[in-house]
Order: sequence, then C-alpha cells, then structure tokens
Amino acid sequence: MGYARLQSIHVHPVKAFRSLSLQEAVVEPWGPAGDRRWMLVDHGGKVVTQRRQPRLALAAAELLPGGGVRLSAPGMAPLTVPVPRAVGTVGVQIFRDKVEALPAEDAAAHAWCSTLLGTDVRLVHLDDPATRRPVDPAYALPGETVSFADGFPLLLTTTASLDALNSLIARGEHAHEGPLPMDRFRPNLVVSGTEPWAEDRWSRIAVGEVVLRVAKPCGRCVVTTTDQGTADRGAEPLHSLGRHRRVDGKLVFGQNLVPLGPGTVRVGDPVRIAQ
Repeated sequence: MGYARLQSIHVHPVKAFRSLSLQEAVVEPWGPAGDRRWMLVDHGGKVVTQRRQPRLALAAAELLPGGGVRLSAPGMAPLTVPVPRAVGTVGVQIFRDKVEALPAEDAAAHAWCSTLLGTDVRLVHLDDPATRRPVDPAYALPGETVSFADGFPLLLTTTASLDALNSLIARGEHAHEGPLPMDRFRPNLVVSGTEPWAEDRWSRIAVGEVVLRVAKPCGRCVVTTTDQGTADRGAEPLHSLGRHRRVDGKLVFGQNLVPLGPGTVRVGDPVRIAQ
C-alpha cells in the first residue's frame, strides 16, 4: 500500500440531497457535524430518499451557522430554514427505526420540498443526535448513536476501489455507463493511496486525529444507479457489484465507520491503518 491520505470530505445537510464538499469537518460521535441532521418524510412519517425520489439528487442544502440550511434546486427560489425551536417532536420512521424529530416551523419549508417532488412531504430536524437513534445493536458498542444517515455515523470509500469497479464495468455489458464518479456512493470520507478493496480488511483506522472503528461493509441499493447530476438511472454499478462484490447477500462498496472519539479531519490528513 502507498501513502494513504484523506482525499475529500463530504456531508449531506439534508438526507438524500446532493453532497457538499468540505476542506475540513468536525467529527462528532454520531457523524460529521451537519451531516444528515435534516430529512424529508411523507404524510405517514416515513423517510423519503432517492430510492423513491431520484429528483432529490438535484436539490442542494448549504449549511448555515447554528445548524440551519439554505435549500436550492433548479427552477426554484432558494429558501433559508432555521433550526426549529424545541416545542414538541413528532415520530418519524427511518427504515426500521422510529425516531423523534422536530418539524421545520415555517410552513414554507414543507411547501418548498413538496413542490420540488410534486408530492406532500415534510422537512424534519434531528434535534438531539446523542440520544434519539442508536446504531444497529448487531454492530454497535454501548451508547453509540447515529444521525439520519442510513445506519452508521460515517461512510468511507477509496479511489482505488472505485477504479477497480470502473474496470469491471468497462468489461461488462453496460460499459457505456462508465466510468462512474464517486458521488454515486455518497461517502463522507474518500481515501486515496490504498490498494483496491484494502478497506475490506480494516478493523480500525485513524484519519488525522480521529480514530474510527470499521463496523461493516456498506450494502448498496438503487441510489447508486442514479446520476447525481441529472437524476437519471441506469444499471450500474449494481450489475457489476452483483457479479463481483456480493457478500452475505448484499452488494457491497465502502465501509461503515463509527468514531471512537471526537476530533477534526482535514483533506490531506494521513490515514493510518490498524488491521
């Protein structure tokens, strides 16, 4: 393995919106500061993601001081949404987890998101990530919690593994869809300078001053087939992952991480591997 370093950092202020690239990020116990603290839910309180609504890839959210967001999307006027006051939570469901969250106070926020998707949705905020949602107990240590991320505080991918995957795609029947960019996989941390698939063997890493536990490989879904610039869908990478990267019935790419302590990570930080 060469010199492993942190190549890029990404957060998603609103779950399922496009990613925001940062030069540095504070890592909190439940994930990078500002990552997936907001999300959309339908009229029944269930999370809305690109799985059902690929158009969410076209929407962006800028992080504002204090935790608010500025929403934008093609053809729509931007909207600033402050963090709601703690005047009463509502129950929402994110996959199998039931979580208490605060709805945005201004009805304009719900209307903006509903107009974006052409269906009734609400925008909610995770007010207390320290207590609201535990990490999957099958993979968690006591007390570990997570934001509105799919299941774990951070997701890591490597450039070498993406290159290897793109080589597989180039030899397959959907070669015209490749090469795929890293944003298809919506990671928080992208590492360069490793061998392909080296992350499969990691159990603990240090990125700069932050030590992280590698919890499990990341199982992939239809979101990875969604072009994050156009919201169009194809067959890859799921077709090639299904042929070459199937683990315990899941199509895997990247690793889910849990921080073992807080700290700041910066682009260019060395990545040290403890096998």
